[in-house]
Amino acid sequence: MGFPQRLAALRKERGLTQQALADRVSVHITQINRYETGDSQPTLDVIRRLAVALSVSADALIFGKDERGPDEDLRLQFEAISQFDEEDKELARGVLEGLILKHQAKQSVLRQAARNAQPAKAKAPTKRAAARA
Repeated sequence: MGFPQRLAALRKERGLTQQALADRVSVHITQINRYETGDSQPTLDVIRRLAVALSVSADALIFGKDERGPDEDLRLQFEAISQFDEEDKELARGVLEGLILKHQAKQSVLRQAARNAQPAKAKAPTKRAAARA
């Protein structure tokens, strides 16, 4: 579900008409209609006002359920880490940062290897080379 569908669904869940939402956000109803049909994209300021008017985060408007945030397995682990004292949280951050850097380095090596493995562009034979053949 894209932004237009999420916006319309959230508006309807809150029992708001397009006009009522437009009034809360201080935009014209035509603009709300354009957002919901995908004909226009709101500015960051309007996204913020939409989020406030609909009582959701901007992330909830912009991202789909599976587009942002940790997967379910990691979410449980992050919830457990949130209960740690500050010293243990700092240690967990350090471990995560190390793993992230390792992953990024690995991806960089793989991208470089892929670039090196691509064959060089073949040059078209020159007229002289074609004449010799």
